[in-house]
Amino acid sequence: MNFRNTFVLAVAAAGFLMTAPTVAWAGDDAPVKVQGKDAVKGASQVAIAAFNVGFIFESTDQTKASGGLMGAFGGATKAKSSLVGVTPEMMQSIADAAYADFVAKLNAAGLTVQDPAAVFASPALANPHGQQPPVEVGIQLEKGSKGKATYMKPTVLPTLILLPGDFTGSGMSSIGLNMSAGQASGALSNYAKAAGVPVLDVTYLIDFSDQKRPGAFSFGGLEVNANLSVTPGYSRMTALGPNGKTVTVTLNRGVSVDGDFVDKQDASSNLDKTTQAAANVGGGVMAAMGFGGMRFGKTRKFEFTAKPGNYEQGAAKAAALANDQMVGQIVSLR
Repeated sequence: MNFRNTFVLAVAAAGFLMTAPTVAWAGDDAPVKVQGKDAVKGASQVAIAAFNVGFIFESTDQTKASGGLMGAFGGATKAKSSLVGVTPEMMQSIADAAYADFVAKLNAAGLTVQDPAAVFASPALANPHGQQPPVEVGIQLEKGSKGKATYMKPTVLPTLILLPGDFTGSGMSSIGLNMSAGQASGALSNYAKAAGVPVLDVTYLIDFSDQKRPGAFSFGGLEVNANLSVTPGYSRMTALGPNGKTVTVTLNRGVSVDGDFVDKQDASSNLDKTTQAAANVGGGVMAAMGFGGMRFGKTRKFEFTAKPGNYEQGAAKAAALANDQMVGQIVSLR
């Protein structure tokens, strides 16, 4: 595949909540959401069967109407942002660094991590129902926003495993992945029972920018600020216990790192801007004539170019901060 594909941001729409089943609802300020208990109780060692790092490569976001000048130009706003310059090697290095950090933090917390080669040599995982990366998943990000995520695994793991809830599939292409996810869950549970250790599945979804919701001074636009973050709701850890118990820890708040990671430029064409300006003027005229504001909306396009070295460092740091949250929960649940 071409890894210089369009990479479009998932944006929080004003007044809307994310639709994934594990997303934090407004008012829930806890950094993580924990479901289940006892899966890692008393554990001294764990097996990591899956550690996935996803990158959002393609989506279209649309905010609801925000009023605009004198309330006349309040059409919906679309923000399309593309990322170029991210190679498979860059993504692989991020996945490897994030995994190594996770293992080191588990060890520092007093947990031994089983050798992946021995784990996957077990008869219980003769068919783990995994995929070979990169794995592209069409995902439903939130109302009015769909996208594609590309998932990578660390080199040390032989296959990429997604469990139910690791992604919110969109379209026919996700049907097969959903079936495999259910079968993989059964295989990992069988290994946990046979080996007598909890099995961990970690999935992070990395976004390269935050977009602010329209504020008090807004022409229905979106301001894009370059940073890297592990996306809440779509980043989680599942622990399958040898006792048949399951614990899921989901990020409620994004883990973000600011820095000089990308270059940004407005990629909207002159024709786009001219057409939009004419539509907005027309809407204003109609409003002045008493016909109400014609809601033409606005589309802005931004192109980001990843800065080699800086980008990987920032993404790995964001994942490391997410690792702190996950390992902290394992320790508290023991």
